[in-house]
Amino acid sequence: MIGYYLTHPQVVIDPAVPTPQWPLSSEGRHRTEAILGKAWLKTLRRIVSSGERKAIDTASIIAAAAGLDVEIDARMGENDRSSTGFLEPAAFEAAADCFFAEPETSWNGWERAVDAQARIVEAVDGVLAAHPPDTPILFTGHGAVGSLLKTHLAGRAISRREDQPGGGGNIFAFALSGRALLCDWTPMESFEGPGDDR
Repeated sequence: MIGYYLTHPQVVIDPAVPTPQWPLSSEGRHRTEAILGKAWLKTLRRIVSSGERKAIDTASIIAAAAGLDVEIDARMGENDRSSTGFLEPAAFEAAADCFFAEPETSWNGWERAVDAQARIVEAVDGVLAAHPPDTPILFTGHGAVGSLLKTHLAGRAISRREDQPGGGGNIFAFALSGRALLCDWTPMESFEGPGDDR
């Protein structure tokens, strides 16, 4: 069966609020609500979310429609960028370039990419260790750690090329048995199941 990793869509950006506490924006909520009729969502039997509000918001919308609970795993949080706080978009993109380009180096105190990757892989493996391999599951989280997880599943090197397109609201799928990547990042609205990116 299949595991899915979905990144939260658009959020309310507020420099005065720590990023883990940012909620989904109305656009982000609308995008999530718009996919609730998808056939792949109706197969889900479990939803596990990062502990950050935007990921929980995303998971909660889907869980309510599916009649499921949301489980929280704090290890699924986004890469720790608290050392710098909020960065304007251009500065953030430059920092993200450095984060992916030098995965064994901390950029201005950020969590290293290799450490963030080890953490997200440990989180997903930990959840799946006691999860039936014939039961579809959704993980809701974030772009950077999601990209690091995808890179690991694909057996590829950490690179910004693996990052999600468009800034949020993307999904990939992987086999629960063997942990093989089944498809690359796909916008949530156009995702119909593994292989739809071919």
